[in-house]
Amino acid sequence: MKQQTFENHSKWVLGYHLVTFLAILLLIVGSIRGLMKSSEDNLYSASLLVLVSFILLFMFYFLRAFALKAQDRSIRAEEKLRYFILTGKPISNKITTRQLVGLRFASDDEFVALVERAEKENLSEKEIKKEIKIWKPDIYRV
Repeated sequence: MKQQTFENHSKWVLGYHLVTFLAILLLIVGSIRGLMKSSEDNLYSASLLVLVSFILLFMFYFLRAFALKAQDRSIRAEEKLRYFILTGKPISNKITTRQLVGLRFASDDEFVALVERAEKENLSEKEIKKEIKIWKPDIYRV
């Protein structure tokens, strides 16, 4: 596996992010077109197809959003424990979840200093990731 860096750490799953999304969009367009051209005899089934296509679009979004939220919660717990192990004291409540998500890539050698800097300068997740010198890969996040 290629060494993980800031440039290549995000992961796109072609089948999910592109193929499934485009298929749902095509279904929405096609079902709306079918609804507009439908006669009174098949108006009900054409309406249901539009409804189902929008339900799939919402599911596509929420399946991803819920999974990421669960991963963010576990990252938050892991990084709070890591900070406690390295310093012997709890992390500041001013550090946001997004900052912790960025900090998870920092090596133990630079983690504590980067946490303090992120708090003082209110660094964003992206800014934190750019500041990391020794990248600790997270290969389990999807």
